[in-house]
Amino acid sequence: MADKTLGQIAGDGLWSNNVAFVQILGLCPLLAVTSSVVNGLGLGLATLLTLVLSNVTVSAIRNIIRPDIRIPVFVLLIAAIVTAIELAMNAWFHELHTILGIFIPLIVTNCSILGRAEAFASKNNIGRSFVDGLTMGLGFAAALVLLGAMREVLGSGTLFAQSHLMFGEAARALTVTVFADYKGFLLAILPPGAFIGLGLLIALKNVIDQRRARAPQPAPAAAGELAAE
Repeated sequence: MADKTLGQIAGDGLWSNNVAFVQILGLCPLLAVTSSVVNGLGLGLATLLTLVLSNVTVSAIRNIIRPDIRIPVFVLLIAAIVTAIELAMNAWFHELHTILGIFIPLIVTNCSILGRAEAFASKNNIGRSFVDGLTMGLGFAAALVLLGAMREVLGSGTLFAQSHLMFGEAARALTVTVFADYKGFLLAILPPGAFIGLGLLIALKNVIDQRRARAPQPAPAAAGELAAE
């Protein structure tokens, strides 16, 4: 099978093979921390950075690792990267690190990270592996932010609350009150609300895919028309 173009790799990561909406991986952090946009964004960026660094590193050393020990090496590498990211978050974003808690080190167990290292990075060059890790990470981060936004609006009536945890004190002004005097919808911020929200987003993606598939495709140009051009 011919190698995919960079555009196809990006399309897979962002949409066609989205980690959350298609592969349905990383559900533990996806459902646990997405009670707000900021929480989802924080974990999404940490996962994105892990995917990029692990993919690039695995690709760089793929020719010097013995096949029979590659999986333990990949796991050790991912664990080292996640540990460094966790320590950095604890140093510079301590309050957000406290809120996300155990779900930062649990990035190590995210099947999509090891899966991309084994299925893609270990078989492709650094450039292609970087694009794969970046777009897979962006797709997962987008899912976290979308689900966080849905749950925050329905559960608290706000958007971008506690933005200062990530962007500093000046970001307090970013908080948007969507519903004034809103008492909140408790189900939205509880685990069942996360499952329902994720199901609705997956359903929306499927509807969009079905409509795109039914859309009429442009007819190929005739040989005479191509010659005339």
